[in-house]
Amino acid sequence: MAELLKNVYTQEFIAALAQQLTAIYPDFENKKFQQLIFAASWQQKELKARMNHIAHSLHQVLPGPYHHNLVLLKQIKVERSGFEYMFLPAYVELYGQEDYVASIPALAHFTEFASSEFAVRPFIIKYPRQMMAQMALWARMDNKHLRRLASEGCRPRLPWAMALPDFKQDPSPLLPILEVLKDDPSEYVRRSVANNLNDIAKDHPKLITGIAKNWFGQTENTDRLVKHACRTLLKKAEPEILTLFGFAPPKAIQVTSLKVQKQVAMGDRLSFSFTLATKAQALGKLRIEYAIDYMKSNGKQARKIFKIAEADYNTRQKDITREQSFKAISTRKHYPGAHGMAVIINGQELAAGEFTLTAA
Repeated sequence: MAELLKNVYTQEFIAALAQQLTAIYPDFENKKFQQLIFAASWQQKELKARMNHIAHSLHQVLPGPYHHNLVLLKQIKVERSGFEYMFLPAYVELYGQEDYVASIPALAHFTEFASSEFAVRPFIIKYPRQMMAQMALWARMDNKHLRRLASEGCRPRLPWAMALPDFKQDPSPLLPILEVLKDDPSEYVRRSVANNLNDIAKDHPKLITGIAKNWFGQTENTDRLVKHACRTLLKKAEPEILTLFGFAPPKAIQVTSLKVQKQVAMGDRLSFSFTLATKAQALGKLRIEYAIDYMKSNGKQARKIFKIAEADYNTRQKDITREQSFKAISTRKHYPGAHGMAVIINGQELAAGEFTLTAA
């Protein structure tokens, strides 16, 4: 089993951090800091809670005031960039919202090795006009981490972060920033732009459809960005988006030999297979997906769509075999009962089957 991300905060990591802080500030209460970190509640805390807990513990042992603590924290030397040090922007989020002047440069500093994408969001809510002007400046900086923060930090629906409800309702303030970054030389930045657009698409599909049609065909990099930005619209089978990417209605395609395992236990894997066939010269350009209609706690089903492949097939037949895991995951709870499975080609359901999920 993969090591849980929260376990990156080992005793060795915290001890090394405390040692650094002691070198920076000789009166740092090293022992007290480590005792605060590894309190009785530590084991129950998940990743983000541990980040916040480290930030709270730092605040209890640093001398203050807040802006002086930032001077000390900025002196921490980071061996490599990564989420491990995101407790530093978390410190700004938790204790710096009343000190805009000190906090924003600190977020810019920390984001170079530990993204400030979560921590910047309460500042956007509290200081919307100032922060969007700041994001516009970051979007034009030489530093790619700041340019990414300009996009990632204002995503309306950033996972594991507080939503930005004003931008869910009206994303127009985001568009000038995304326009500036759409041709960014860094894939790291362009991917963030695509994710921001995909967030917007969930509330404003027509807006993103228009942007996609305007941007597509300009450069290879922008085309990849647009494709990634439209993944929700592709799953929703928006006709204009399917047409934009060359996925025609599958009038000449048939799904034959659909076989779905009739029963699967929780924790196991569902097996299914099918064949795509055509009487035309070739199958052509296809987006192949399948849907699982999951039983919910209310006795109704809810559909989730999964992509299998996208390709231009020059044969008349294509065999597909897949498995779907029913192991418990944090983002989906499974309920026993009748489930559905469907084959979707270029946005259209062409075949369906049923199976039963049983308790383990």
